[in-house]
Amino acid sequence: MATATHSTVALRTPLFRGPRRLRLVLVGLESAGKHTLFDNVSSAAPKAVRIPGTHRSLRECVVQVGLDEATLVEAPSCPAPPPELLAGADAVIQVVDATDLESHLRVTASLRSAARVLVVALNHMDRARDLGLRVDARALQRRLGVPVVSTVALMGLGVAKLFATAVDTVRDGMPPSPSPDAAWPAQGWRFWMDELFLHPRWGLVGSLAVFAAVLYVVFVASAWLDTMTTARLSAAIAGWQPETAAGVVARGVTDGLIGLVGIVVPYMIPLVLLLVALEQTGVMQRIAFVVDRAFHRIGLHGGVAVPFLTGLGCNVPALVNAAQVTHGRERVIASILITFVPCSARSAIVLAVAGKYLGVSGVFAIFGVTLLVIAGLGRLMARAAKDLGPGRIQEIPPYALPRWRELVAQTWARSRDVLTVVLPLLVGGSVVLALLHHLGADAALNAAMGPITSMWLGLPAALGVPILFGVLRKELSLLMIFQALGTLEIGAHLDAVQMMTLLVFLVLYVPCLSTLAVMLRTIGARQALYSAGISVAVALGVSGAVRLLMQGAGAIAAWPA
Repeated sequence: MATATHSTVALRTPLFRGPRRLRLVLVGLESAGKHTLFDNVSSAAPKAVRIPGTHRSLRECVVQVGLDEATLVEAPSCPAPPPELLAGADAVIQVVDATDLESHLRVTASLRSAARVLVVALNHMDRARDLGLRVDARALQRRLGVPVVSTVALMGLGVAKLFATAVDTVRDGMPPSPSPDAAWPAQGWRFWMDELFLHPRWGLVGSLAVFAAVLYVVFVASAWLDTMTTARLSAAIAGWQPETAAGVVARGVTDGLIGLVGIVVPYMIPLVLLLVALEQTGVMQRIAFVVDRAFHRIGLHGGVAVPFLTGLGCNVPALVNAAQVTHGRERVIASILITFVPCSARSAIVLAVAGKYLGVSGVFAIFGVTLLVIAGLGRLMARAAKDLGPGRIQEIPPYALPRWRELVAQTWARSRDVLTVVLPLLVGGSVVLALLHHLGADAALNAAMGPITSMWLGLPAALGVPILFGVLRKELSLLMIFQALGTLEIGAHLDAVQMMTLLVFLVLYVPCLSTLAVMLRTIGARQALYSAGISVAVALGVSGAVRLLMQGAGAIAAWPA
């Protein structure tokens, strides 16, 4: 019998967490890059703390350094920080400009005597390289007698090592041995890749290029896989129309299994494989670093960029991934917002209907409304949250080729919840839907949905059941809409306002029962039901507002001149 093997990691003690949290102070002259460094590692909502005896304030936040935590304070940009600030610090991190060492190192001598532990961040190493300056961090460390770490704060390079060095120096009571300098890329492909992915402006372009590639996989390659798998399976059973209750149940089970294939094969597996590969190459960590500040505006960190991107394929693995990289209130916010990310099923409905009847402008308008909802709702939840969690120091790994065994293992780890959680719900939901149709309960459900369908959304009453059962899977909504209207040409029954209202509602409405089930596991029943309630309320409010705005715009356009 094979014996399982386990790997162990030595835990360095004492751990600096909770009441034993460290206090780190960032100091440096105006041109050193101290402000940039603080921004790159700070929490989503740093606090403003008044300097005693003055009208000036400091920025302060909690950051996580591995398993340790520290309160990070940004001191004023001046040669002599307040003595009381230095006296209360476990470690002082001095940020110096590698292109102007003489000016900045004048401050180092006074800091060595005033600080318990001093760590020097040798910043702007990229500028020094461009100017032809060779700064030996190891020699400087030996000369100063304090740890020196090379950094490029603007691009996040060396930042994780800097804070780890500060924590380890406090823990060990002595500076670590001089370590080799960071291997800053020369003018080769690595240099240009970092210029593309880590540059404050060009990094956004690189991130958008990656997003475009992922969208290509979702909407082109996955569409081909769908036609080769799900479409053929559906066509194979299209003629099976059972009349007995047992036959109806069997057809419902079969539809649920085909629905699972439609989630996993075309969309989930290719997308998760691609995203895991991007993580292993180091590209995704660079994207997370670039978008971190933008995500701060909605109470999140750049690390959730991967789950949000995964959500374009399927919200289920996106929620699982979000649970792995977030915790506490941040996990709740991320999970709720991910449910509004238009997965491939919802996007397919938008492209199938709006693309045909409303044109390109209609498609972009629907996705634009979704983006505004995510941003607006995120800002509201971030303001309401009392604690958004600590800042995170994002490590920028070297570029590497994907490792196939790890690629397959991580893909399985992120997808296996589909079999344990989603499969029973899809099969059970399909059986319930088939039995309701078999028993002729459609009319009663449509009548019960009338206040929402007809009165608020202005849609035909026959669309009540398709809207209601969209909670099982969004593709079912489109199929049932065709069945309810008795035609594939829904343009003969719905005008532009009705189509836009219907599509906005379906995109924002609870994505699917499978998503809700995963949320029960990741954020708990209370928060999952809260998320579902928000989804329904936002979908009703926004789609109703879209209807009123479009009707008002139409009335104004038709008003006689």
